[in-house]
Amino acid sequence: MQLETATVTINIVKIVAYYRVSTKRQGRSGLGLEAQKEMVRQLVLARGALVVAEYVEVETGKKSARPKLQEAIHHAQLTNATLVVAKLDRLARNSYFLNCLLHSKLDFVCCDNPYADKFNIQVLAAVAEHEADQIAARTKAALAAAKARGVKMGSACPGHWDSREDRRQAGQVKGLPLARAARSQDARDYYRSIVAEIKEQREAGKTLKQIAEVLNAKGYVTRKKNQPFSFARVYDLIRRYLGDEFLGRADGTVTVSQ
Repeated sequence: MQLETATVTINIVKIVAYYRVSTKRQGRSGLGLEAQKEMVRQLVLARGALVVAEYVEVETGKKSARPKLQEAIHHAQLTNATLVVAKLDRLARNSYFLNCLLHSKLDFVCCDNPYADKFNIQVLAAVAEHEADQIAARTKAALAAAKARGVKMGSACPGHWDSREDRRQAGQVKGLPLARAARSQDARDYYRSIVAEIKEQREAGKTLKQIAEVLNAKGYVTRKKNQPFSFARVYDLIRRYLGDEFLGRADGTVTVSQ
């Protein structure tokens, strides 16, 4: 089945749905959320597609980042699904959201704006970036005016240079573990659904080689090099995220036949 827009035809087989609510209260009560789910339901009924996942973003109004959007995009990429945005409306003014949508290179559909193809999203992104530039320009002008009044800023502030080396060393001590933790978290986020698949297949009695074949058949790829899965990569993921007991023996030893 196909969904036709003004400029592009998108073949929809699987859907990852993304919803947005403005407050935590709306997220808990379903206010606004049910309407968005109904929009997606109508699309599913009309096109006969399968919803493989749903993500709900609670906007705080304080941050532009959208972690649930990143998860939805990642899930759609892993499953070769179409990203469906229930409501574009206010999101169209969020340059972070629009750029994520464009750079993901995913097929997407906006239920409340069927004409929102990639060209239109680029226009909206350009407008959002312009608004951000205007805000930056006003901030720069305000800082210049403060400086003209004699306000000391940045490195000109008294005492700024006195403890710079101490702060640099403290930053290194604090920053390196944080950087390692961030890389580890990125890996955990990427492999979360893949590890769940490995666990399910292992519990079903599949060997590591068979599991690698299943992952490759489903289109999964490794995080860093986007390569097919091998026996060794499956082995590493089990050791790291599931534990040695999933390798076949209580003491952690394993034979290559597994």
